Amino acid sequence: MKRSPAGVFARGLAMGAADIVPGVSGGTIALITGIYEQLLKAIVSADGDALSMAVSGRWNELWHRIDGGFLSILLLGILIAIFSMASGIHWLLTQYPQPLWSFFSGLILISSVLLIRDEVTLDSIDCLAGFTFGVCIAVGAVFMPPVSFLAGLPGLFFAGAIAICAMILPGISGSFLLVLMGMYEQVLSAVKTLQVTELSVLAAGCVTGLLLFARLLQHCLKRYRPLAMAFLSGVLMGSLVAVWPWRQELLLNTAKGAISASRPVLPSTVTDAQLSACFGACLVGCFLVWGTQALASRRGL
Repeated sequence: MKRSPAGVFARGLAMGAADIVPGVSGGTIALITGIYEQLLKAIVSADGDALSMAVSGRWNELWHRIDGGFLSILLLGILIAIFSMASGIHWLLTQYPQPLWSFFSGLILISSVLLIRDEVTLDSIDCLAGFTFGVCIAVGAVFMPPVSFLAGLPGLFFAGAIAICAMILPGISGSFLLVLMGMYEQVLSAVKTLQVTELSVLAAGCVTGLLLFARLLQHCLKRYRPLAMAFLSGVLMGSLVAVWPWRQELLLNTAKGAISASRPVLPSTVTDAQLSACFGACLVGCFLVWGTQALASRRGL
């Protein structure tokens, strides 16, 4: 299905905004908005043949092979969202965290329901097992204890590969996994101070992980589509734990020292005003996804 540039750009804006929020994955938005498989196909097409086209100067062939129009517009939307919305979303996270998390909960909840309705059949044992496994993966990622990771450049390479895989898997936050691996501060420092060597190794790990994992996902969607969609639906549903509105900041001990992370908790006291705000924000998220999907299906966005 060919999508309009405006529709792709809007999806890029949504993915960029989601990537700013810790615990929310851009892959979640891609799956919610119906471009997940097209994105995987475009990523996988950047293979040896594409490299050969680039070396030989066959730019038109390369552009069509990697779906350059789609990728460029999507990337533009992502970058604009990251640079223009970062301060606003950070302010919302600071001032109104519960309503913001509730909004994302609504997005994910209705998207999970619609995805299960349209793509998943849970009356088979295989699909039910895949769905359950997906839920366990997403919930386990939230409560996973910190792990000791390789130091130096090898650690950066593997951290980049693992984090980028999480970023294209709906429901799992790559930045959160970096925190658990004790690599978040090192990566952030490399970005802030423009450490060329460290950033090059990190980028190499990201590219390697992205190409390998995207190829695996695409293969699973082609050969085992019902099972793969059941798994992805489970991951999406399980990620509701990651965006639970009430959270507690914790210090987690790792081999590299203490790191800060948040965990979902049951609220001790909730006022009627807070509950109303959270419920309203959740409903807004639900109606936004439902309305966007209905509009897109009618107008071919």
